[in-house]
Amino acid sequence: MNYMLYAIVYNTVLSCSKLIYNINELENHILTTVLFMVENAETVVHLKYTYVLKFSDKMLENVDLNSDWKPPFVFLETSMGNITVELYWEHAPKACRNFAELAQLGYYDKTIFHRVISEALVQGGDPTGTGRGGTSVYGAPFEDEIDDRLKHTGAGIISMANSGPDSNCSQFFFTLAPAQWLDGKHTIFGRIYEGIKVLEKISMVSTDGNDRPLQPIQILKASTK
Repeated sequence: MNYMLYAIVYNTVLSCSKLIYNINELENHILTTVLFMVENAETVVHLKYTYVLKFSDKMLENVDLNSDWKPPFVFLETSMGNITVELYWEHAPKACRNFAELAQLGYYDKTIFHRVISEALVQGGDPTGTGRGGTSVYGAPFEDEIDDRLKHTGAGIISMANSGPDSNCSQFFFTLAPAQWLDGKHTIFGRIYEGIKVLEKISMVSTDGNDRPLQPIQILKASTK
């Protein structure tokens, strides 16, 4: 049996390939994620300031990355309405597979859009809700898939969020307007097929000084068809 370690570390932030939580930043949406983890944990070790959850690879053991499974759409049921994402398999197959598999596994369920920048982007896909977490279905960050035919030309484009070249995990963002400065730096892997008005509603929420919505906006459930 293989294991992945997930930790909550007091006043410490570690790599994005593990789900690491800073206790000072825990809020309701993160606590919900932690409770979900505990239900699926093989062991839970409690220390004074450090909580280590030891997980089996049960979540990924049934994923066959060699199959021809290519669902055309991913459905996001959010707390502000539903969004249907059309996937660009021809242009970004690894990013599409990652997004579809994570959605099908329930990885995005009960996560939030943790970053909203008016007239720029809406970002989510981090189960920690901090902008520093997440992992890919491949078990490690995967490479960019930059296609010169695809540009951030308007609202509703979905791209991989990253921390630099070839560092894609689970986070993604929707554009709210043309964003040419992102071209060549972020993998475009789809667009909003239905639900652009929902994205507009999300874009208008009040945020704090770190672009974090004052009221959590959740992805209640993600699925494929």
